[in-house]
Amino acid sequence: MSQPPTPAGFLSAAAPGTRVVVRYRIEDGLTDALGHLVSCDAGACTVRTRRADVVIPLYLVVAAKQVPPAPERRRPAAP
Repeated sequence: MSQPPTPAGFLSAAAPGTRVVVRYRIEDGLTDALGHLVSCDAGACTVRTRRADVVIPLYLVVAAKQVPPAPERRRPAAP
């Protein structure tokens, strides 16, 4: 049985444009970045969220996985 890749290994192998969620350490605990992987190198990955591109040092990553596409936004009901 093969071992699953480490979170950093998964991010390094994932194709740019893959929709991912990355959990990483911050000063007060943990947070998540949900969006599309822009790039990943030996030191950091960049995730394009709805708000901005987030650059995450790989040594802070504790979990990462691919997620399905975002659901379609529903139109407001007509009055």
